[in-house]
Amino acid sequence: MKPKPEPLDLFKVALFLDLDGTIAPIMPRPDDVEPEAARNGLLKALNDKLEGRLAVISGRSVSAVDHIVEGAVASVAGAHGLERRMASGQREDTPAHAALDSVVREFRALNRVLEGLIVEDKGVSVAVHYRHEPDHKANIIGLATRMAETHGLRLQAGHEVIELRTPGPHKGDAIRAFMCEAPFIGHIPVFVGDDLTDEVGFDAVKALGGFGVRVGAGASSAQYGLKDVAAVTAWLEESLLCLT
Repeated sequence: MKPKPEPLDLFKVALFLDLDGTIAPIMPRPDDVEPEAARNGLLKALNDKLEGRLAVISGRSVSAVDHIVEGAVASVAGAHGLERRMASGQREDTPAHAALDSVVREFRALNRVLEGLIVEDKGVSVAVHYRHEPDHKANIIGLATRMAETHGLRLQAGHEVIELRTPGPHKGDAIRAFMCEAPFIGHIPVFVGDDLTDEVGFDAVKALGGFGVRVGAGASSAQYGLKDVAAVTAWLEESLLCLT
């Protein structure tokens, strides 16, 4: 495990947080993650102390993030960077690839055979969760790989999920874009995430003079580590207490 980071200096940093597996637990199905008063109260307190320099950087859509955090955070990058809402409320979204509708249909048809498969249509991408069909993992990834090659889509692997994405920005690109805008510009970027898809974010903040925090075990380019969601929550609460 990487060393635990010191409490944040909330006057100096810009904070970027992944959602699932970072500030919310991984659940059996994506829709099982619901708003939580304590978590959203913490996010609101952080956003206030950071004077808006807080963004959620998630694989979920912006609208799904808004539902879970109940509007506690204005700046959100969704679909791994393909959707982005700035602090001003302005949206910067990548148009969906034309082939995604047929890809979704094909995986929905497979879902009728493999009932444990979860097909998550995000509009600009489709995520296929195979955690309940582990015996078919290789075949599912193989099918996704062939479809990505056929249609010119980007393939993205994560925790027990494979995603076919519209070509375009990723999480690292979203962080870099936020850091060029008010209120983030001129501050030290910190990104906290737990998955393979977060590695580009860790690379981005490091290149910008900040640091990454990896949640959970596993090799990572992040400089620091925290054990789990509870450890992230405790660290963020500790950072707030350091201001009092």
